[in-house]
Amino acid sequence: MTDSKYFTTTKKGEIFELKAELNSDKKEKKKEAVKKVIASMTVGKDVSALFPDVVNCMQTDNLELKKLVYLYLMNYAKSQPDMAIMAVNTFVKDCEDPNPLIRALAVRTMGCIRVDKITEYLCEPLRKCLKDEDPYVRKTAAVCVAKLHDINAQLVEDQGFLDTLKDLISDSNPMVVANAVAALSEIAESHPSSNLLDLNPQSINKLLTALNECTEWGQIFILDCLANYTPKDDREAQSICERVTPRLSHANSAVVLSAVKVLMKFMEMLSKDLDYYGTLLKKLAPPLVTLLSAEPELQYVALRNINLIVQKRPEILKHEMKVFFVKYNDPIYVKLEKLDIMIRLASQANIAQVLAELKEYATEVDVDFVRKAVRAIGRCAIKVEQSAERCVSTLLDLIQTKVNYVVQEAIVVIKDIFRKYPNKYESVIATLCENLDSLDEPEARAAMIWIVGEYAERIDNADELLESFLEGFHDESTQVQLQLLTAIVKLFLKKPTETQELVQQVLSLATQDSDNPDLRDRGYIYWRLLSTDPVAAKEVVLAEKPLISEETDLIEPTLLDELICYIGTLASVYHKPPSAFVEGGRGVVHKSLPPRTASSESTESPETAPAGAPSGEQPDVIPAQGDLLGDLLNLDLGPPVSGPPLATSSVQMGAVDLLGGGLDSLIGGPNFVTPPAAAVPANLGAPMGSGLSDLFDLTSGVGTLSGSYVAPKAVGSISMDLQLTNKALQVMTDFAIQFNRNSFGLAPAAPLQVHAPLSPNQTVEISLPLNTVGSVMKMEPLNNLQVAVKNNIDVFYFSTLYPLHILFVEDGKMDRQMFLATWKDIPNENEAQFQIRDCPLNTEAVSSRLQSSNIFTVAKRNVEGQDMLYQSLKLTNGIWVLAELRIQPGNPNFMLSLKCRAPEVSQHVYQAYETILKN
Repeated sequence: MTDSKYFTTTKKGEIFELKAELNSDKKEKKKEAVKKVIASMTVGKDVSALFPDVVNCMQTDNLELKKLVYLYLMNYAKSQPDMAIMAVNTFVKDCEDPNPLIRALAVRTMGCIRVDKITEYLCEPLRKCLKDEDPYVRKTAAVCVAKLHDINAQLVEDQGFLDTLKDLISDSNPMVVANAVAALSEIAESHPSSNLLDLNPQSINKLLTALNECTEWGQIFILDCLANYTPKDDREAQSICERVTPRLSHANSAVVLSAVKVLMKFMEMLSKDLDYYGTLLKKLAPPLVTLLSAEPELQYVALRNINLIVQKRPEILKHEMKVFFVKYNDPIYVKLEKLDIMIRLASQANIAQVLAELKEYATEVDVDFVRKAVRAIGRCAIKVEQSAERCVSTLLDLIQTKVNYVVQEAIVVIKDIFRKYPNKYESVIATLCENLDSLDEPEARAAMIWIVGEYAERIDNADELLESFLEGFHDESTQVQLQLLTAIVKLFLKKPTETQELVQQVLSLATQDSDNPDLRDRGYIYWRLLSTDPVAAKEVVLAEKPLISEETDLIEPTLLDELICYIGTLASVYHKPPSAFVEGGRGVVHKSLPPRTASSESTESPETAPAGAPSGEQPDVIPAQGDLLGDLLNLDLGPPVSGPPLATSSVQMGAVDLLGGGLDSLIGGPNFVTPPAAAVPANLGAPMGSGLSDLFDLTSGVGTLSGSYVAPKAVGSISMDLQLTNKALQVMTDFAIQFNRNSFGLAPAAPLQVHAPLSPNQTVEISLPLNTVGSVMKMEPLNNLQVAVKNNIDVFYFSTLYPLHILFVEDGKMDRQMFLATWKDIPNENEAQFQIRDCPLNTEAVSSRLQSSNIFTVAKRNVEGQDMLYQSLKLTNGIWVLAELRIQPGNPNFMLSLKCRAPEVSQHVYQAYETILKN
């Protein structure tokens, strides 16, 4: 009868019965009882109460019974350490038993009992077993040292066991050597600083000798140890390779992969000119091919390793393309991996074969596989230029099948082909546009939108196509929204007149209605670019794109070199270094390939630096501090100061608006208070040319002012009204404000006074007095003001355009004679003419309203029924502006001529006239 009967008992209260049986005089009964105890222990019952009775059964010659007792002991020694000490004497005794199997069993069990109290008692028996005459006992003792080191490293070092282990590397028995190597490697991995495996040519020679005679797992230990050795020159590397090569024909795939790892590593040191190098390449292919005839799970591991090998040395398998062709009964994970390797091996010589195969795969039933196959066709086009045309026609055939997911994948890869070969295959765009309605996957929709935006000038109805996507903008994924935003901006820059509404719509959707920060930021950047400098926008958005590289998914070279050192381990399956998935990083050593020898460096291609290139040559990825955005407004925002703070920016900001209206949610748009009691509309965006004036109307606070102008607190004073709303989740305190240098030296005349801490969602309105004694720097546009507000949470930047008439001073009325002389003195080319439309006021009302805003009428006359007003005004910086305003009674359109020594002011003065007269 089998031992299963021990697991079927349903007795209650059997502990007492077992106790009696364990203490029986009959050997058979004892053995039966111990088996029952082990069965109970295995199914999870607590039989620790029988500990002393089971330990008593250790005194026996029966090997089977001894094994069972040792098994029980290993399980319960941790929970019963005091009891376990009772067993120490038996261990010591068993370590001197005439039967080597019992000696080995005792030393193996000793290593598994992880109890500190017992450990020191076991040192003596272990020392004897390490020097035992029987190799079976020695090899078991070698592994026991590694286990003991894990429990108490200091004890092992003090007792000198490590030196004994090192001596075992020179043992006459290959299995002892293998286990000694395994134990030392284990200890060395957990203590990387200790140089335990001090390998030299002599010890390597001993390991290579043992390699031929030990078991397969012993061979793996030795090969892994060899892989950590760095030969002193290419001669030694070649000699080791020659002795390791026979392992490639081993039946165990783990041995094969370990041998491949050693050879891949040492090939690094061999010159490519050597005949042996070519021979070795040929020898490496057959074992790798043989691995692919194993069961699917092993195939997958082999394929993941082959993927690394092919990236490092494609020449090894360049003639073996056919073995990677997919079989109908391969599991999907094997199919996808084979497909990946096929692309890596694709070359001009075999591309026809590969494409025929891929086209076949694209008609399979497995959706994931078909997608990958279609993508693979695109990757072939990018990798092998000669095949691009054939690939494109294959993709067009696949699009004609009208199978939805095939069409979508094809469009995604055609986008990449356009990037790689510009102005070559754009004739297929019409076919792609036909399939626009069937696209429902984000990646395919994004690719199609990119194509429409990029080639808008070739697609007559590009605006209609993009508009159709815009209808469901909020339902699209972020990837599609971002692509749509960029495409419409590209379209606008190519066809500005037809797509103005479209670009306004998308900018509004992206900035006002979206809660995605990436989308909002990109929207604001485009907005700033378009509104301040359309030429720069064109240079940025329509810049020449770099060609995409042949292989975008290659593993980064230094990581690849590290992974080659881990062939045959989990790291080579994950394609990640052990530090990425081993918790705690204990025992993780960064490995790298040995540096190339001098003789082979000349054959290295100039594009790839040698594996051992110094890190100093690496490109500097992290920008220097000076490049960072934070330096753009290098404002010294200390605590609030008593006098007006001075901007210390060393960088000319021009029109860069860092946050603009995007800040409205944190800080309301500022309202400037004008000196006269003129009411002014909120929308003050200045026309910027290129049909972009209305861009400013889309949101309050973006390049404009929100709110309205109110009467001054005192005559001639300028102040800025701020509405601060706390949208953060914590209280805001310690407010300070600072202006960047600006055209008219505007600066705060007093610190920003927020008297009480600002609680979440609380709003406070503040009036900040301004003066014009700050630092001056010409801005673009002239009335651009960049502001930074600081509090305990962060510094917030925004910019705004202020109306120029807040700077008109009260002593701006010029003497008549002076006016005439100055008008003649200013060159005619400085004269600018404007038309003010739809103004319902008569001459008297116009003169009166302008005077209240410090625009003074110097003289008035009537010429041929037209009223002519001659006016002067003066800015805070002393610039005089002279005006001639022609008013035809009954006609709401006025003509305005302006003359000024600084003609760039005229446009803003005209806007001030419009603002004052129309409100």
